[in-house]
Amino acid sequence: MTAVGETLKVPRAGHLLHVEVTGGEGVPLVLLHGFPDNLHLYDELMPHLGHRRVVRFDFLGWGRSDKPAGYPYTADNMTGDLAAVIDRLGLERVVLVAHDASGPPAIDWALLYPHRVAALVLLNTYYHQTLSLRRPPVIALYSTPLLRNVARKVAGRGSDLARRLYFWQVGRFISDDQRRDPMVNRLYDYFTAAQPAFWRLNDDLLGTVLTRRRRLPDLRRFDRPVRVIFGVDDRSLNPRVARRFADLFPRAELHLLRNASHFVQIDQPERTAELVLSAA
Repeated sequence: MTAVGETLKVPRAGHLLHVEVTGGEGVPLVLLHGFPDNLHLYDELMPHLGHRRVVRFDFLGWGRSDKPAGYPYTADNMTGDLAAVIDRLGLERVVLVAHDASGPPAIDWALLYPHRVAALVLLNTYYHQTLSLRRPPVIALYSTPLLRNVARKVAGRGSDLARRLYFWQVGRFISDDQRRDPMVNRLYDYFTAAQPAFWRLNDDLLGTVLTRRRRLPDLRRFDRPVRVIFGVDDRSLNPRVARRFADLFPRAELHLLRNASHFVQIDQPERTAELVLSAA
């Protein structure tokens, strides 16, 4: 077993994942980030999780994990990253906490190993294409075929325009005025190096949400507790998406938090922590 408070590197497909483990009590919480961010997405939440055992890590291509050139950064490979961390740490049962682009990997892993899922917590995330799902403007810019090629050429890696687009888009994800600037700066510190992974995951986005529709019958049979926690001010992954999730899973609870946008764990960390801790 990994020691409490340890930072370690977990092998994955010939590369290394950056993993942090804290606390020691209860079923482990595995906190998963989306894009364009990293494990620091949960910095505001961590102080409210008490002594609970928490595992958070950067997917390959992000944060302090390896960023192999030419690697196929896809939702399927993110599922492999998650499996590598859980298996390396010897976690028999977990509470998966998914946000944004980690929704498909978390749900896919949960469908493969339902007996190892104490609960599934979904924070402003997605899985399949629905009429109510809206891509954030910059994500749409970078993920729409043809348009994305022009956008990436104009807003090249590390360019001033890429930085301005990042601060504008990610800033819109946070409702709390006091937390917005420090958090966006903290996340951006790692973004330039992660931009290849960001572009590749954008390439994978449309295919991911279209192919996952085939797995909806599996979601309807998933008999583990599911807690859907969304910020109501998120225009893209909005309350209608949240209600759709709650309707799909047979044991789902829906919680819509006011005064919170896409990064609900930043805008409402106390309430989000309370709901996460009580999920299992």
